[in-house]
Amino acid sequence: MEKHAGFIVQSTSGDSRLRAFIRTLSKQKMLMLMSLPFLVWVIIFKYIPLWGWTIAFQKYKLARDIFDQTWVGLDNFKYLFTEDQFYLVLRNTIVMSSINLVLGFTTAITLALLLNELRKIYFKRIVQTISYLPHFISWVVAVNIVQTALAPEGIVNILLLQAHLIDKPILWLGVGEYFWGILGVTEVWKNVGWNTIIYLAAITSIDPAQYEAAEIDGASRLQRMWHITLPNMKPIIVVLLIINMGFILESGFEPQWLLGNGLNVQYSENLDIFVLKYGFRLNNYGLATAAGMFKTVVSIVFLIAANSLAKRMGESRLY
Repeated sequence: MEKHAGFIVQSTSGDSRLRAFIRTLSKQKMLMLMSLPFLVWVIIFKYIPLWGWTIAFQKYKLARDIFDQTWVGLDNFKYLFTEDQFYLVLRNTIVMSSINLVLGFTTAITLALLLNELRKIYFKRIVQTISYLPHFISWVVAVNIVQTALAPEGIVNILLLQAHLIDKPILWLGVGEYFWGILGVTEVWKNVGWNTIIYLAAITSIDPAQYEAAEIDGASRLQRMWHITLPNMKPIIVVLLIINMGFILESGFEPQWLLGNGLNVQYSENLDIFVLKYGFRLNNYGLATAAGMFKTVVSIVFLIAANSLAKRMGESRLY
């Protein structure tokens, strides 16, 4: 309630929020100034290019200006949703993203928990360094390593033959049904060490007194991990899960493109490769833009839905 010239005026909640926002800005001027370059970068490289979505409603020709194109309305979207290949790559994208999501979270959390239990600091650092190294290898090099290991004369077939688990070498990348599993293991090998960093940071913020009290009460290491470490990691796990739900249609590009071939294309081709193929090889830029637009919209929906679900369940959320 505010009093002006003898009258009592009811302040709206919107005005109160605005004043609170302005006060926060004034208190955090330096922080806002530091964020300005990133804000400019986001506007220039993320929002301004959205005008290119108009191509999805055009029969786009490279030789003509974008404003001098033939408008086709929703024809590109209609064709997209009646194209059998689109549903095939959509299936591949969702499956590969789900595999990467599940394996990425479980392996990273497990490795972080195990590293936290190591008492020998030098051994812990060695394990961390070894697990981090593949992340800094380019996908071209990583894929060459995987292809060499999975070749008919590669180490994988040699070990399986010596263990009498197979009778003859298997052409692993020539069987489409094996592709998703190979990709999942490759992603884990390359990124598990890097993904543990944020979980290890969350673990270091846990009050050591909790572990000491649990140890006095006779709790085993496994019990301390289950009842102290994991519950304290829960907020960061939920937030990262929400963020990753926004990338459910972002299964990657480089590993699928490099590991894919004519024998496994029915399992390796995803939306990004679909967009590249239609956009550059077939010169169907309108259809490629429509597919990319669909991917972005669905990702936003998944992100908002996951955040709303976390809010209803009383968990940590993005906003």
